[in-house]
Amino acid sequence: MKHENGRLRRARRTRAKISELRVNRLTVHRTNQHVYAQIIDATGAKVLASASTLEAEVRQSLNNGGNVSAATLIGQRIAEKAKAAGIQQVAFDRSGFRYHGRVKALADAAREHGLQF
Repeated sequence: MKHENGRLRRARRTRAKISELRVNRLTVHRTNQHVYAQIIDATGAKVLASASTLEAEVRQSLNNGGNVSAATLIGQRIAEKAKAAGIQQVAFDRSGFRYHGRVKALADAAREHGLQF
């Protein structure tokens, strides 16, 4: 079994539980070079807000998009965009990644800037 298959299996289990709750979810994806975050509505059909290290404003302020400081910045940006869209509470979907390092930094930054998990 490939490493990616295990992550996807864990992600599927988490998403099944979140879909039962019928709440918006904050989804996180990370690669070696970038960090992405999206807030998806309760039905899973529409992206309400998104932030990533690929955005032009973020790329100017960072020299590396794949580290903890970049994840912290993305957490702040997604929380600000969620507030602008009127979203207060979300469920955290870590997409099968361990709650450690960049994923944890993004979640902590989003909490500090007003999102409730």
